[in-house]
Amino acid sequence: MSPRVSPVRAVAVFAAACALLAGCAGTDAAQGPGGSENRFIAGDGSAQEIKPADRKAAPRAEGATLDDKTLALSEFKGKVVVVNFWASWCRPCRGEAPSLEQVHNETKDKGVQFVGVVFKDGKENARAFERRFKVTYPSLFDADGRTTLAFRDVPPNAIPTTLVLDRQGRVAVRIIGATTYSRLSPLVDKILAER
Repeated sequence: MSPRVSPVRAVAVFAAACALLAGCAGTDAAQGPGGSENRFIAGDGSAQEIKPADRKAAPRAEGATLDDKTLALSEFKGKVVVVNFWASWCRPCRGEAPSLEQVHNETKDKGVQFVGVVFKDGKENARAFERRFKVTYPSLFDADGRTTLAFRDVPPNAIPTTLVLDRQGRVAVRIIGATTYSRLSPLVDKILAER
């Protein structure tokens, strides 16, 4: 005969489970812009490499950059493109910015283009972030999230997320969460070495 669970105990177990889940979201989530409740779950920085046969084309992402120029990913056909989704209010984005800039500087003469996508942020805050961290590659200003949402086949599920596109414009690598020089550099080199 199976033991019966009282309704009071069932409610208590359910409440404890909800509290545990809420606690996990609270410690792993980043506060949204302006302290809003629009939160993003932080990734752990692990990389997903996608085999060439399974790669999906990146969308036709284009728009205005932070310095009010027009940019389209299609301009970089034939290059390896590193797309980093970030926001000035995102603490892990601040932590990874120097690593991204270092890999950018080491690979820009080898046929690699870095592009940032500033997600749900204010333009002046994003510009201040770029000045502070000496970011020299362009960033699309994606205040409404339209560019970010266009990457539906291999979505950036957290802020920050970094995608590496191969020379055919297909997503070859996805890193969810903050990346480091030692993680990103070999991945970019690996995709760059493909022919």
